[in-house]
Amino acid sequence: MIREYTDIDLTPRNSFRVRQRAARLVEFDTADDLRSLFADGGPARWTVLSGGNNILFTRDYDGVLLTPVACGIETLDDDGCTALVRVDAGVEWDDLVEWAVARGLWGIENLSLIPGKAGAAPVQNIGAYGCEAKDAIERVHLFRTDTLREETLEAAACRFGYRESIFKHELRGRAVITAIEIRLSHTAAPKLGYGDVEREVAARGGATLRNIREAITAIRRAKLPDPAERGNAGSFFKNPVVDRSVADALSDSWPDMPRYPAADPSKVKLAAG
Repeated sequence: MIREYTDIDLTPRNSFRVRQRAARLVEFDTADDLRSLFADGGPARWTVLSGGNNILFTRDYDGVLLTPVACGIETLDDDGCTALVRVDAGVEWDDLVEWAVARGLWGIENLSLIPGKAGAAPVQNIGAYGCEAKDAIERVHLFRTDTLREETLEAAACRFGYRESIFKHELRGRAVITAIEIRLSHTAAPKLGYGDVEREVAARGGATLRNIREAITAIRRAKLPDPAERGNAGSFFKNPVVDRSVADALSDSWPDMPRYPAADPSKVKLAAG
């Protein structure tokens, strides 16, 4: 079902609370909604406005904003070891993390309190404290605005990288994500090697799902203001990734310098701050 708004105030729809307006905003539930919108060529100018966390409006928007509102979470398969879960694009990401933790499912707990919706997670390949969305995503469901067809991309086809994906490049302006499928585990697999996570978890009594979620939530809240009180976009940055030889040379001068493994074993990720 489509719900349309014209000359809409965007203040409550972006985390910076910027007072701008949009000529038109369309809330959609399904790919069929999008098909009807783009059937006759679609709007000349459009973009997806998901949770409004990775966007800064500098002026009124004269095109069409598309906002996913479907918010279903469905377990497609659970063999006792892992569970395959389908998540609509409109689900708040942190609500999904809470859903998983409440059911004893491991895999996304380190991504607690990241603002935004599930449909946006693959675009940026969101990550925090040693985990990334790509670690859990199995496939992404999308609607192609150029062909009016629904497609499903397996994780390998999404070209996930460090804060990268195909959705930021080849499919930018040509596709709208409608749902994702993630694989979660019943087996405990705590990742505590980043920052203050291990200490905060230990202070809560050990590495349970709930303790990890609460620890990371506390760390993030200590570092960042509540967007409802002070407009912000959460934590957004990229740590520099350098050759291992460069990292080793820096470590000679600053032995306490934080360094983390990168996807490429010949590289090292350094702390940005």
